[in-house]
Amino acid sequence: MRAPNPLYILTASQALDLLKNNTITVEEYARSLLCRIRERDDIVNAWAYLDVELILKQAQALDQIPQHKRGPLHGIAIGVKDSGFNSSAVAILRAAGAFILVCRRTTTEFTVTNSGPETTNPHDSNRTPGGSSCGSAAAVADFQVPLSLGGQTGGSLIRPASFTGVFALKPNHNAISTEGQKTISPTFDTLVADVFGLQDDEAPRDIALTDASVGLIESPMWHRAGTGIIAAMREAAIILENSGVKVDRISFQSSFGDEETIRRRQKVIMSGEARIAFLREYRIDKTKLDPTICELVVNSSGFTHREKIQALDEYASMRAMADSLAAKYSVIVTPSAVDEAPLGLEDMSSATFNTLWTGLHIPVINVPAFVGAHGMPIGISLVAGRFCDQHLLRIGKVISEPLMAKGGRQVERMETHICTLSQI
Repeated sequence: MRAPNPLYILTASQALDLLKNNTITVEEYARSLLCRIRERDDIVNAWAYLDVELILKQAQALDQIPQHKRGPLHGIAIGVKDSGFNSSAVAILRAAGAFILVCRRTTTEFTVTNSGPETTNPHDSNRTPGGSSCGSAAAVADFQVPLSLGGQTGGSLIRPASFTGVFALKPNHNAISTEGQKTISPTFDTLVADVFGLQDDEAPRDIALTDASVGLIESPMWHRAGTGIIAAMREAAIILENSGVKVDRISFQSSFGDEETIRRRQKVIMSGEARIAFLREYRIDKTKLDPTICELVVNSSGFTHREKIQALDEYASMRAMADSLAAKYSVIVTPSAVDEAPLGLEDMSSATFNTLWTGLHIPVINVPAFVGAHGMPIGISLVAGRFCDQHLLRIGKVISEPLMAKGGRQVERMETHICTLSQI
């Protein structure tokens, strides 16, 4: 493979191939990414802080490592969301040779509030990229970095991935250590990465498209779906059926609970755990916290311990039901967001279609195959049972190919002025 110009358009796997065979250097790759960031960040605002000098020093150091001592991810660029120190996830990636952009990605306050940074959607600067991992998603969608890390309590990964038109993986709960990260609700928090040693109990096997079976589920929150996601789900079913996939319309059994019951369980669990997470900041100086976070700390006392125990036990039974349902199909398909990204930056939209799956502790992949009425990306989620991350990644590749080819979304290279390497 020949190196393209500019280098920032490379996918992670393409960049890795060129770095491995010494077609490009890490420093050349880093300078191209920095050029892209410099040209576009006044519009996208994906970076709250960026140490250019440190990034280049890191790239130069990686280039000095002898070929036989380079890690499996040597030179791959990964952005880190709001990480002020070396978390476990970052340390693991560094040990594998990944090139971490030493920076602070834009995000909402403690990933809780539904508004915050002025990060824009690369496809329309008048629209939100979604949150809380707004900087992570926007930077990837705008070719400023090929991979990013983020965390999800409600819909902080899958929703912005849908809004900005990028793939995203939310792995199984506790698949990756959150050491060094601020967690909000241990029951719901999940850290995401593109490459980690996630292991299933059984080795995943290849499944041909015509041998795949899909369960199409609208979930108890379906009445909140917008016209765009309704059309995307309908189109996904048609594309997969025409591709020879067996598609069943499915639903959870009645004992799973309706929307009101599920949302109350989520509120009881998250409010109690969020109070523990934010009590230190609240006691030290609550005036520095967003009112939404203060409310979580104060109002969590409104639920009794008995209610919290009941909610936790009920959610545990929901996970068993979800696993049983997922085991009947190669993959489950469900909405990634309410609709396409809304206008304005003040409201990042609802995570109602995401929080359910996050709380079920199962892996989820966003597939950005569709487009809404205003030309904005719309994604659908592929879901598998707990500890089936590798299976989901493998079947996700098979299922996503016809969806991406026929879903109506065309991935285009954004026009940009290309600066020379000497400009950085």
